[in-house]
Amino acid sequence: MNSKPAVPPPNGAVQQPHIPYNIDWIFPRLRRPNRLWHIASTGVIGLVGLLSKIVIVWLNKARVHNIEVLENALEKRPKGTPLLTVSNHHSCFDDPGIWGLLKLRNVCNRNVIRWSMAAHDICFTNKAHSLFFMYGKCIPVVRGAGVYQPAVDLCIEKLKLGHWVHVFPEGKVNMTKEDLRFKWGVGRIIYETPMLPIIIPIWHIGMDDVLPNEPPYYLRMGKKLTYNFGKPIDLANLMERLRSSPVNEEEARKIITDKIQEEMMTLKEETERLHNEHIKS
Repeated sequence: MNSKPAVPPPNGAVQQPHIPYNIDWIFPRLRRPNRLWHIASTGVIGLVGLLSKIVIVWLNKARVHNIEVLENALEKRPKGTPLLTVSNHHSCFDDPGIWGLLKLRNVCNRNVIRWSMAAHDICFTNKAHSLFFMYGKCIPVVRGAGVYQPAVDLCIEKLKLGHWVHVFPEGKVNMTKEDLRFKWGVGRIIYETPMLPIIIPIWHIGMDDVLPNEPPYYLRMGKKLTYNFGKPIDLANLMERLRSSPVNEEEARKIITDKIQEEMMTLKEETERLHNEHIKS
């Protein structure tokens, strides 16, 4: 299919994606949560966490591999050590559905559960939706706005505080399940976080059977799901080389992102094999 090159906006200005609902007010609240935010977030995280566990663990047939890698990171990593998880994105129920696999004390705990970027044009379209997702520790990301935007900045800030941040590096729900180039935002997050996070890759298969990407949109039951939690990705030597060599930030982001994608593709192959075994069993 032929495509025409994008026409740059006049006067050299950068053309920004259209934002139908103003999300600027959300970031200060996520950056400095008040007492009301903590109370509301406790309720939302608890209810959504319980729902996720009911749907994934009790109403479907989940086969889970190596989840202790993530559980150990949540419960045993040194205080102040940041945690970054990355996964493929096949369904709108991936987050929070994946976290239903965690122990109840973790999935329903506001102080433990992840911060996650969520599409502004899906989750933050009005005040009510924005409040719900904000209390669910979701950060509005504007797709097409690049790596230098408030959502990415806030993810870095949360990691600096030693929190857990989750990223879908494909940048969207990958409905065709093709091998998409990962977005460089994950590279920037890792490169600019002062302490190298524990980086745990996750690959899952079957979430789009639980919540399909085409109507009718409702949660299904009895589906066979496979989840594979990989070993932490060790970027220590790579980061040392990037910081000691004359590499610009853009190149560094690309190198880090490519390494994450390489590790994820290896995990994908392993998970596909495990899922085939699950289907045949």
